[in-house]
Amino acid sequence: MTTPTPAATPARPRVLTGDRPTGALHLGHLAGSLQNRVRLQDEAELFVLLADVQALTDHFDRPEQVRENVLAVALDYLAAGLDPQKATCVVQSAVPELAELTVYFLNLVTVSHLRQNPTVKAEIAQKGYGEAIPAGFFVYPVSQAADIAAFGATLVPVGDDQLPMLEQTREIVRRFNALYAPVLAEPQAQLSRVPRLPGLDGQAKMSKSLGNAIALGDSADEVARKVMGMYTDPGHLRASDPGRVEGNPVFTFLDAFDPDPARVQALKDQYRAGGLGDVKVKKHLIDVLNGVLAPIRTRRAEYERDPDAVLRFVTEGTARGREVAAQTLGQVRRALRLFEH
Repeated sequence: MTTPTPAATPARPRVLTGDRPTGALHLGHLAGSLQNRVRLQDEAELFVLLADVQALTDHFDRPEQVRENVLAVALDYLAAGLDPQKATCVVQSAVPELAELTVYFLNLVTVSHLRQNPTVKAEIAQKGYGEAIPAGFFVYPVSQAADIAAFGATLVPVGDDQLPMLEQTREIVRRFNALYAPVLAEPQAQLSRVPRLPGLDGQAKMSKSLGNAIALGDSADEVARKVMGMYTDPGHLRASDPGRVEGNPVFTFLDAFDPDPARVQALKDQYRAGGLGDVKVKKHLIDVLNGVLAPIRTRRAEYERDPDAVLRFVTEGTARGREVAAQTLGQVRRALRLFEH
């Protein structure tokens, strides 16, 4: 039997990131991940996973919606600036090796450990499952671990809320390597430097399903309409009144997207002291956001005229992703002493 070879360290960091294709991407995705991915594609070997299998864990009754969203999200990626020559976009369901590795990993984690995962607990509470938790949803952290390990990712961009998920991956990888053979790379976290954007209504989460998001595909007029309806400080009734910046999504958005921090600070100071009306600061935010979205709209229009390019981005990337996952699974099967066929 062939002896498994220890995991090789890539010449450049190998990064895995991605999204569940449950709807159009929005400004929260842009600030939280997409801008970072555009930078990383020049610094690392970047794999971006369209996690449609994981999307089915809580959209199992709407598979056609998940299927439609695969190409829609891929278009968002290209519009945001991902380059098909630099970034590899992979459709999860088209790489069966990921499901196979998930099954092996399920033997290395306990039900109690999954229940204790803070991210899983929070999402179960948010979705109101109670005891009726779909098994697929409950074990999706193990599926994520398999994705990361199969692609040999050494760096995984995450927010603070996702750190427990990555630590679970690291624990599973360490246990596999100790039990069988050191063939899997242990990933490190790259913490997001941008706080999660709130919804336009001031709620903690921006979401298309909640109707409180600005989509990357929104027109300039749609952006203006949504910003003018944004939640601000309810006690700021007149421009002359002192206003609260903390918890005010208008200023959170300016922190994320205005390229001039000194200008944002001056606006905050004036708003706190009184003398700056909500309409004026919202109009400034409209200008900032439309400036950010203008090149995205231009690229989107170009790819919409060439839908075959979007399809190639997905199909060629998936073929490349399957090659990498198949190499990893070959090592995994040998480490597990499975029948070779």
